[in-house]
Amino acid sequence: MAALCALAVAAGCAPFLWALASTSGDRHPADTVPERPVALVLGAGVRPDGLPSRLLARRLDTAAALYSAGRVRAILVSGDNSVEHYNEPDTMRAYLIDAGVPADRVVADYAGFDTWDSCTRAHRVFGVEAATVVTQDFHLPRAVLLCRSAGIDAVGVADSSLRERTFATVYGWVREVPATAAAVVDAVFTPAPRFLGPYETGVDDALSA
Repeated sequence: MAALCALAVAAGCAPFLWALASTSGDRHPADTVPERPVALVLGAGVRPDGLPSRLLARRLDTAAALYSAGRVRAILVSGDNSVEHYNEPDTMRAYLIDAGVPADRVVADYAGFDTWDSCTRAHRVFGVEAATVVTQDFHLPRAVLLCRSAGIDAVGVADSSLRERTFATVYGWVREVPATAAAVVDAVFTPAPRFLGPYETGVDDALSA
């Protein structure tokens, strides 16, 4: 029984460990990440007062710093807007503009319902060929893996939130084990997102601004 339990644990952790190893060369510090035309910021919750959650704000601060340093030329914010009075993309966009990123350089994807949808829509709907993915460190291996599977030449920059949001960060690392196992299915079978829609020129326009 102990051997079977150990085997089950190893099998469950294998996709997560594979994601860590296979994306290790694509995850970089913000000050040395290779330049990409677009930063893709993944949604992470909006507070009842309409402000981004602490984790989301830290992602957005990272993206704004990448733009200010000239390492990206446009920012695509992707999040959930599936229910009334909850709008991650508009919240993210407003935060970046308040942080000094020009409004015409920030594009919103309103159907980024999960990581795979955000990645595949960035490529198929917004025409993103190369991007820097911005999220927390526990989420970054899966995010880079999925964006590369979606057809994007993706690198990643992580926010390390352990000191400020210890419980949420530890929970995030634990959650990534089953989440990455599920993500492997998307990476292999590359399903269509829940909402595909027509091609949008927002990123093209931002890059030519």
